[in-house]
Amino acid sequence: MKIVFWGTPNFAVPILQSLLDSKHEVIAVVTQPDKRRNRGSKLNSSPVKELANKNSIKVITPKNIKSEKDILSEIEFTNADIFIVVAFGQILPKEILSKPSLGCWNIHASLLPKWRGAAPIQRSILNGDKETGVGIMLMEEELDTGPILLEKKIDIGILSNLQRVTKDLQDISCIALKEALEIIESSGINKELNLESKLKLTSQSLLNRNLCYAKMINKSELAINWNEKSIDIHRKVMGFSPSVFTFYKAKRIKISSTVPLEYNLKPVLKNYIDLIEKYSVKNGRPGEIIGIEKGIGIIVKTKSSAIIVQNGQVEGKRLVSSDVLIQQLSFSVGEEFS
Repeated sequence: MKIVFWGTPNFAVPILQSLLDSKHEVIAVVTQPDKRRNRGSKLNSSPVKELANKNSIKVITPKNIKSEKDILSEIEFTNADIFIVVAFGQILPKEILSKPSLGCWNIHASLLPKWRGAAPIQRSILNGDKETGVGIMLMEEELDTGPILLEKKIDIGILSNLQRVTKDLQDISCIALKEALEIIESSGINKELNLESKLKLTSQSLLNRNLCYAKMINKSELAINWNEKSIDIHRKVMGFSPSVFTFYKAKRIKISSTVPLEYNLKPVLKNYIDLIEKYSVKNGRPGEIIGIEKGIGIIVKTKSSAIIVQNGQVEGKRLVSSDVLIQQLSFSVGEEFS
């Protein structure tokens, strides 16, 4: 099949690579225009564009896909059989969705209709979901509302961070897409047949899941509030890794790995049972360092219980283990994060 691939961020890169390695032909890539990371810096291509350029694939970069008629014509002239969309970054209009004879299909990183929208992986971890997955969805004009062709699921472990979950979802996306393309290709669909009547698609309303939206990440969410429960702080650290931060003696420190020492988590944190029991009886103010365990981490009191800070990155320096961080900032018991 001749494919036009729509995608922009790193998440989409291995999925595009899997198509390049397949029997199908990627004839064009549509991605977001080059952007500057900082004022005055050079323009940077999207990760998807970089991969397309390395493979000499035609790249189309619309600023606004709904209004650029010349771009619409350029895409139409590709005569693609199918469009595959992975985190492109713009909502596609009906005139785009109706172009390919085999449909316009989206890979969405959640178990729809839960976590429709821009940040499904982060919101799933932050919410404490025990599983997530990807769905291959026939696209509609509305945001992430289309019927599902197939899904793949993964577990989210309590110590799984954003990078781990993202990698797992990328891996199963490649598998799901391969299966989906085989189903679509072997279905005998053509322009005269209705996709939904020919394929066994499932309406999201029949999936018995709560509908909710994964809103974009706001910078105000990234600051640790030590007056929250340790499990909530932990989910924030793991879900927004490596961007969550706190302060110690006016120095900003990013933290990207923690362990919540909640008593009810003993069954899933068997390697930390001794520490859970040791620090469950220690008092302290939220944000106070109540222990330092060499090779393990800095033990900090929260609203509910203690939490282990396993690493840190002082602004302007690299990410280091808690042991190195202690040497850098001379932490001691009784002092506080703010």
